[in-house]
Amino acid sequence: MSYPLTSLHFEVKWGDSQNTSSFSEVSGLTMEADAIEYRGGADRALTVRKIPGLRKYGNVTLKRGIVPKGEKSGGIGLYEWFNTIRAGTVARRPVTVSLLNEAGDPVMTWKIKDAWPVKIEGPGLNATGNEIAIETLEFAHEGVEVIVG
Repeated sequence: MSYPLTSLHFEVKWGDSQNTSSFSEVSGLTMEADAIEYRGGADRALTVRKIPGLRKYGNVTLKRGIVPKGEKSGGIGLYEWFNTIRAGTVARRPVTVSLLNEAGDPVMTWKIKDAWPVKIEGPGLNATGNEIAIETLEFAHEGVEVIVG
């Protein structure tokens, strides 16, 4: 008997396959298409036809805990990527999000085309708290391809 997969086991890769990070959350894997209403001048019907219009892709948001530099998933690679905007040369990169099964094999993958960061948010800092320091990266992109299996 098959059961739905849990959303807690996933992997994110960006740029070349060596850039991986352990993110705690991924959101915004949305795709939509506008519906254009059309009625031809010779149409006798009192209803309109709906045809597909422009496709839209929402910004994707990634969240992760901050890890000291030099440790697995640590470093400042995402900030270096964001700084390409400040340098005037946006580095568009592919991003791949894979939902993994219990064996660590991808069962569903979202291939995100030409992504570039639009926002990086550092953690909220509180001297009286004990929460994990979470940073957030939001990026725009130009398309998503979904691969099952």
